[in-house]
Amino acid sequence: MSSTPDAAPAVALAGSADLFGLSPVIPVVVVERVEQAVPIARALVAGGVPVIELTLRTPVALDAIRAIAAEVPEIVLGAGTVTTPGAARASAAAGARFLVSPGCTPSLLAAMTETGLPFLPGTATVSEALAVLETGHTAMKFFPAEASGGAAYLGSLSTVVPDARFCPTGGIGPANAGSYLALPNVGCVGGSWLTPKDAVAAGDWDRIRSLAAEAAAARG
Repeated sequence: MSSTPDAAPAVALAGSADLFGLSPVIPVVVVERVEQAVPIARALVAGGVPVIELTLRTPVALDAIRAIAAEVPEIVLGAGTVTTPGAARASAAAGARFLVSPGCTPSLLAAMTETGLPFLPGTATVSEALAVLETGHTAMKFFPAEASGGAAYLGSLSTVVPDARFCPTGGIGPANAGSYLALPNVGCVGGSWLTPKDAVAAGDWDRIRSLAAEAAAARG
């Protein structure tokens, strides 16, 4: 069952770079209870954010991905905090349409590639970005963004790895998202502020919808 009788399916993704065009902000979401997953996804879509990165940080994460895949087909559903080849395969089997890792090893990169899904491999240094570029993959995550040097550092990478484009995540909120989005090598940012823990716990889906609407207008 979808969120509405005539809900349109999520946009097709031809490759990882397509993730950058979905929304200025990719919500990074932690779900503690499966029943929270679908209302969160619906609230994000209602606010104009048609994408979600549901992290594999809780025991219910894969079940939450299954629930969203079944009931909110209009959202582009991703699995985040993918740290092992097994997690990549399990996420794909559960219904994820893209993958995000906090870092990247050769075996993890191979496993994510083998799923056939778009993915954002995590990088934090020039060497890591170069290693990913050598595989032919130009879209990546920059994590942890603030702790790794912030917007100033990430902006400097545009001159040495000009082919790389990033989704910076980690320590990013409404106050500093704009400084990242203004960079030529940033396609979007990832952030958890769209789904605050207290709002999720209280079932305040209207607040999440409102935060999503603000995020959807963040670029420009």
